[in-house]
Amino acid sequence: MADLILCEPTELYNILNQVTKLSRLTEPNYLCLLDVRSKQEYDESHVITARRVKKKADEYLIPESVDLECVKYCVVYDNNSSCLDLILKDDSDNSGSSENELLARGAAIECGKALAHLTRHPVQILRGGYESFSAKYHFFRTQKIIWMPQELDEFQAYPVEIVPGSIYLGDFRQACDPKIQKDLKIKAHVNVSMEIGPFFVGDADKLLHIQIEDSPEAFIFPFLRHLCHFIDVHLELGNVILVFSTLGISRSCGAILAYLMHRNEQTLKKSWEYVKKCKNNVCPNQALVAQLSQWETIVLGGFITDISVPLC
Repeated sequence: MADLILCEPTELYNILNQVTKLSRLTEPNYLCLLDVRSKQEYDESHVITARRVKKKADEYLIPESVDLECVKYCVVYDNNSSCLDLILKDDSDNSGSSENELLARGAAIECGKALAHLTRHPVQILRGGYESFSAKYHFFRTQKIIWMPQELDEFQAYPVEIVPGSIYLGDFRQACDPKIQKDLKIKAHVNVSMEIGPFFVGDADKLLHIQIEDSPEAFIFPFLRHLCHFIDVHLELGNVILVFSTLGISRSCGAILAYLMHRNEQTLKKSWEYVKKCKNNVCPNQALVAQLSQWETIVLGGFITDISVPLC
């Protein structure tokens, strides 16, 4: 039996925005997103791709097309469940439970428990439910119930969220999309590519453009102190920052890794593991990894991460 774990709104946001050549939402065994609210609430709006779970005679009816055993992410949400503590206690004795405690369990947790024996990976309960997620990511609300494969193929992913509400990591297309800038409230760009984007041109306070090629000769190390200072200043001002490169998998990932090492005073390996959870195709080239290893000596005073071993 799989466990129940909490899924933060940021985690679901990043799950929805993973991309290989196409959005990962096109993969049938990638995400099963289940809404256990009432039909009226679901019809009014729900998270994109979510399916409503019906309940009959105290039994949750899972959509027949879903093979939960093969699904990587199974995320369940209700209106506002935010805690697993009560439901994960031993259910054999509820004599000491008050009515309020029992109500606090929430429909999502009840449904998650019913599904747990069907899944290989933990069933995830969205913390704060639909209320929290839709308040933060209102642009992922929809009334659409059926998604055709072609529509998922054309789904335009948003930049992934590295520091919740503050730092996003994306590609050049996303950096040129005015809707994304508005929805995420982007106030500054760090452009680690040769291309010139349409926003903040000529404004050195809001745009840091590190022009390096996507090649083994890419030399980012001399810019890292300025990069970290630029991001720090905007975070202190409460501004949201988008860090991007052409494809968003090498140079911009290198920049994000360098900043996290600086911000958290942590190793390259630990920073890499964190970014990998946010974005599944992190892949700085070997030259950038070598420079990040050198940056580790500046941040932590010595080489700690063994870069001879693949970090992926």
